Amino acid sequence: MKEKYLPKNEKVSVTVLAVVLLMLLTLLGIAATTTSSIEVQIAGNELRHKLAFYSAEAAKGWVIWNPALYGSNNITPGASLSFPNTADPSEEQTLNSNQSFNGSVAYNIPIDPPRGSGYEAGEYRAHRYIMTCNGHSSHNTSTEVEIGFYRIGF
Repeated sequence: MKEKYLPKNEKVSVTVLAVVLLMLLTLLGIAATTTSSIEVQIAGNELRHKLAFYSAEAAKGWVIWNPALYGSNNITPGASLSFPNTADPSEEQTLNSNQSFNGSVAYNIPIDPPRGSGYEAGEYRAHRYIMTCNGHSSHNTSTEVEIGFYRIGF
């Protein structure tokens, strides 16, 4: 049986084709790796921002359990009390190694009780407050949530 050999110019073209295919596959692999690492970074950023947001939401609950922040000692329009430490606005309440919060509760204005609240206008006053909650997470990620609320009384 006689073996067939490819002519020299066909051997070169097969080699060139193989090299081109290997280069294309290499570029495709590099592109996939780059895309994958960018997606991992995006997911990490999203996680940190969610943790910061949840920290700010936890601050809302902290304020609810500390009525001194929105009581009779905080009824000067434009004035605010910081939390968790009223003396140091930069102090943060630590939730865990990756999350913390701080913020302030500012008195806005006294108003008549809102309709449907069950309180008579003229007999009671509603005191409006603005709560600013700052949530912090790793890599200096932070989120600010601002909430308005009112309190009936005094």
